[in-house]
Amino acid sequence: MSEQRADYGRQELPVLGAWVASVEEGSPAWEAGLEPGMRVDAVNGVPLDDIITWRWEADGASVDLDVAVVGEDGSEEACACTLERGPGQDWGLAFSDVLFDGIRTCRNACVFCFMAMLPEGMRDSLYLRDDDYRLSFLQGNFVTLTNVGDDDLERIVSYRLSPMNVSIHAVSHEARRAMMGRNEARGLEVLERLCDEGIEVHAQVVLCPGLNDGEELLRTLDYVEAHPAVTSLAIVPMGYTKNSPFTRSYSDDPEAARAVVEAVAPYQGRARATLGITRFQLSDEFYVAARLDPPPAEDYDGYPQFYDGIGMLRSFIDDTSRVVAELPGRAAAVAGALERDDLRLLLVCGEAAEGVYRGFLEGVGWAPRAEAFAVRNDYFGGDVNVTGLIVAEDLLAQLPADLSRTVVVLPDLMLNFDSVTLDGMAAADVVAALAERGGDAFFIETLPESLVDGVYGHLLNG
Repeated sequence: MSEQRADYGRQELPVLGAWVASVEEGSPAWEAGLEPGMRVDAVNGVPLDDIITWRWEADGASVDLDVAVVGEDGSEEACACTLERGPGQDWGLAFSDVLFDGIRTCRNACVFCFMAMLPEGMRDSLYLRDDDYRLSFLQGNFVTLTNVGDDDLERIVSYRLSPMNVSIHAVSHEARRAMMGRNEARGLEVLERLCDEGIEVHAQVVLCPGLNDGEELLRTLDYVEAHPAVTSLAIVPMGYTKNSPFTRSYSDDPEAARAVVEAVAPYQGRARATLGITRFQLSDEFYVAARLDPPPAEDYDGYPQFYDGIGMLRSFIDDTSRVVAELPGRAAAVAGALERDDLRLLLVCGEAAEGVYRGFLEGVGWAPRAEAFAVRNDYFGGDVNVTGLIVAEDLLAQLPADLSRTVVVLPDLMLNFDSVTLDGMAAADVVAALAERGGDAFFIETLPESLVDGVYGHLLNG
């Protein structure tokens, strides 16, 4: 083993153990006496480092656990127990996280890293640069594979952790080193092995003007075309903030965006002709920037990379048409309530979504009493214009001071799992601040059916 290879090895992380979050009454775990707050350290003698190990080792009729009972003073008492279950029965055990030994962090120096462009003073968790192959498999996170050691690689292959979501960015070592730093070679090496072993890969390229576009993009497309294990490739434009060294991207250059669409088209055509799938997918931002309509739904192959911004625009447009056809009564009832009660409705969104939400409001018949209110992102600046990155500071600064007789529909995309905005304001406080201006504000999932059902329920059912 070379010294260079050793540098790519598994990170030494403390074994934190699997903390029990809940136990289902009457389950095998409950019968064995397990309780929330206990820690499971090993399963069948194997140290429990993540939920993957748990699922692998606990896939049987019985399981032996090493458990730590932790006292309020931090003292620990070790004990062991055996759980047994019947066919199809669940163990009844839930853990507080899916990773029990900490998260693998990124060891690259990507020049386009959005985390490095964040403003100061945000929550500490927002600055965490994860690059953990386990979250790629479990949650669909994109990883570069540059910190995957040999043991982890063998684990991916032997456990058949598929599909994996991998950020490629470029395939020539010169471009990768310029973009990612000195560890770039390991990522391609691991990717090659995964492809050889038949591990399905959903890949991503963050396209950066002057770095991996043009001829370099074509080399990447050729690479993917030659590797059938890569079943989809998402091409997304680099985004930048006011704290970034970059000053332009494709959202600022319609001609450059259109050139990317045209460069990818032949690869899409060949894939559809030979494989029956489009395979090479451009993010919605390219079509918006190039002022082109998004492709039809069948070109998105079932939306395998939907949450990477691939096909959301097409899906929203089609869902709007479906909702107009299926929920005409509710849509009409909302329009009637707005007219009857002399109300106006503001549907808050990012600047990138303004056009599609305007089309939705016209489609369901709520215009002209309803309008899309696009929030300019001054907090992040740069070309940041998506709904999910709206912060309370910008929202409150830009909404009208007088919101009397106004219903304000707020996107829940701007909240985390604790219902807090990126700049640290609780959802309830945002609603209260708008109520002080006379506004009737509420958060909701801003998809067509959810919007119709949610606004209908809010206005007509209290």
